[in-house]
Amino acid sequence: MCMTTDDRLTASTMPYLGNEDTVKDLRRVLSNPHVQSDQLRYRNAILKVIRLMSQGVDVSTLFSEMVKACATVDIVQKKLVYVFLCSYASLNPELSLLVINTLRKDCQDPNPMVRSLALRNMTNLRLPSLMEYVEQPLTAGLRDRAACVRRVAVLGWAKLHNLQPNSEIDAAVVNELYSLLRDPDPVVMVNCLRALEEILKEEGGVAINKPIAHHLLNRFKECDVWGQSEVLKILQRYQPHSEDELFDILSLLDTSLVSPHVPVMAATLSLFLSLCATLPAVSLAALERVRAPLLAACGSASREIRFTVLCHIQLLLRSVPGLMGAHYKRFFCGYAEPAYIKQRKMQVLVELVNDDNVAMLLDELKEYCTDVNADTAQAAISAIGRIGRSYSDRCLMILTGLLELKQDNITSAVVQTMRDLVWVCPQCSDTVCYALEGCEEMLHDSQGKQALLWLLGTYGDKVISAPYTLEAFIDGVRCETSPAVKTELLTATLRLFLCRPAETQDMLGRLLHYGIEETDMCVRDQALLYYRLLQSGVDETRKVLQGRRSDPSLGVLIGRPAEPVSQWAHIFNTLKPLTQITSETESVKNRSFQHTAFKPNSDLSGSMNSYQLQSVHSDSCEEDAQSPPDLLSTSTIVPLSLLPTLNPAEFEHLWTQDIAESEEDVFCMIEHIVCHNVSRSSPQSFQAAMQLVNIQTLAFTPTHVLPWRVYLYTHTEASPCSTLILGELLCTENANEEGAYGVTNDDHDSNKIVAEREIGRQGNHEEEVSLEGRNNSDLAKDNGEIAMLKVTLKQQPRDDRALRGFLSILTTVLHTLSQESE
Repeated sequence: MCMTTDDRLTASTMPYLGNEDTVKDLRRVLSNPHVQSDQLRYRNAILKVIRLMSQGVDVSTLFSEMVKACATVDIVQKKLVYVFLCSYASLNPELSLLVINTLRKDCQDPNPMVRSLALRNMTNLRLPSLMEYVEQPLTAGLRDRAACVRRVAVLGWAKLHNLQPNSEIDAAVVNELYSLLRDPDPVVMVNCLRALEEILKEEGGVAINKPIAHHLLNRFKECDVWGQSEVLKILQRYQPHSEDELFDILSLLDTSLVSPHVPVMAATLSLFLSLCATLPAVSLAALERVRAPLLAACGSASREIRFTVLCHIQLLLRSVPGLMGAHYKRFFCGYAEPAYIKQRKMQVLVELVNDDNVAMLLDELKEYCTDVNADTAQAAISAIGRIGRSYSDRCLMILTGLLELKQDNITSAVVQTMRDLVWVCPQCSDTVCYALEGCEEMLHDSQGKQALLWLLGTYGDKVISAPYTLEAFIDGVRCETSPAVKTELLTATLRLFLCRPAETQDMLGRLLHYGIEETDMCVRDQALLYYRLLQSGVDETRKVLQGRRSDPSLGVLIGRPAEPVSQWAHIFNTLKPLTQITSETESVKNRSFQHTAFKPNSDLSGSMNSYQLQSVHSDSCEEDAQSPPDLLSTSTIVPLSLLPTLNPAEFEHLWTQDIAESEEDVFCMIEHIVCHNVSRSSPQSFQAAMQLVNIQTLAFTPTHVLPWRVYLYTHTEASPCSTLILGELLCTENANEEGAYGVTNDDHDSNKIVAEREIGRQGNHEEEVSLEGRNNSDLAKDNGEIAMLKVTLKQQPRDDRALRGFLSILTTVLHTLSQESE
């Protein structure tokens, strides 16, 4: 049989993707009357267009040919054409009008499948210009005799509302959707709930009263898994009118607590916890009931479900620590499991430790310490360290044995874990100090070196080889690249000098000489601080450096009070448990610099936390009357970042650069902040507080020395492009003394504070903003003194919103430090 030209084109179109000739050939085939008359060949040509579209080829030029192809009785061909039209309708809004007539005609087809398909694709076109043609078919679809059409029509109104969210809600449609909650088809009922949630989002969603709630409960078992989850979620808004009604609801849903379907079980438990907020005994009984399905879900074939269940089990253990105690073997790690599941399982195992299973759990965790995945191994070592808070002897024996393996990553993790352990349990210091002998040879990362140096500095009197180990670090300090290790080496050497001066004096002198000449501003300032501190006497130095060696805010593992269920019930069955990672459970590798470098010296744990630093309220800004109204009138939270880092030479170049000579958009501003006693904060506390909010301090003067000065910087990411902020804090004298910062006594009498600004490249001019200050009685301390802090900021490029957020955060940190100093 002889093939025609069109047949050959149809047979050889597909091998070359992305070729313009291919699309032209397809247009020729789709326009050929002979192909259109053969239903099978016509469908195959349309299928090739869809295949090209799914592979990323631009076939939008075939839109008109595909519009003609939708006028057919073949349902398969209709589906293929509708997929194409919904994908390219936004690119051809005018030609899409040609489809509406066909779709409206299909909405009256005798076949309910055709009617539902037409309604679905009519709303999927998502063109606001076509909405007037869609409303009438959707209204008719709500009253259609076929359930599949009503399902599509209900969701179609939600899609329509998404296209025009600001349009007025049609009350008749809302009433119609409420009436369809009693539709005999359960899917239509659930779709009505979802549509009403979307349409009435600004009004709080579906209004649940007693008749609606009881109707949903009576038809609960008719729904599928996801429908049941949706109904349970909506029912959390309903508050029973009596205790009898409450227990009737709980009895009706009791079987769902042990449902084999994890989403239904989780949604039911969330509803129980919501309804029984005032009945803790009932909540605890519900938690006991879900133990079996949770354990079964831990063995699910889906990794995502396993991880989610483990995260929610951690929530439950906060209120019922012994809930899974007898089933701890279910949380042993499998060889083929991914690392993130293994780490979560180890976190759960730590919570299940007791006197009966501690030996077996430690043996299991010991096996994970040599895992081929470094993160898993370090997480296992960290877990053993947490258990060591209650079973120190057994855990220290395991940690000491791991040091004998002489592996870099294991040695580093063990040293860091020992550092954390003796911080909480100082009674373990003798064993730890004995195990430290010779482990410095296997430490090559900065985190491990910092941990070892802290231990040598704090317990150097118990480590025989401590001076010789520090001397090796000092001899190679010029090759060290980490400023954090250098600052920790300075502190450790000075601490060791206080308890073993004869062996350490010479090396301390060499280290201070190197540190004072160091180019890194942080290291240089630390060395100058210690040099001047030694000049004030050994007693004063000992008073500053030898503070408490443990943090009383950290408790041991066993004996912690159980948390009320209400503290975490609101986040159960949400995504928040999947993202919550505390410093207790994160892996050693991911520990932050401030945790290792400043935690032993920081005394801010009781007065400053991350929530206080991140949640900067407008009230704190309003209290600072010296802040200009255009910058600090409202609170603005912006993300701050320490990356990319800025070395001291770059900082000095940018800081001393003349604004008039700069080719960048540089903005300079001077502010005055009333802040008591901030200059009395220790350098370690000040630097740790700033790093908690991602502000890097490069240099600062010693405490109680005037003028007191600090240089700092940060990067903001509030706008599409990052902006760099350099800052100088200066305190020279009390603000009530005449002439301080250019503010005279007359200015104070009139309650005026002047804020000076310099704007570079935008006018190079200065303007003064007079503010209504607070009364002197509000600013003064008991002795009548007012501490005024001058803040000079340079920003490049200019971003007022980012600068406003930075000033809010900086003001909050300074006031927190002031209160701590008091």
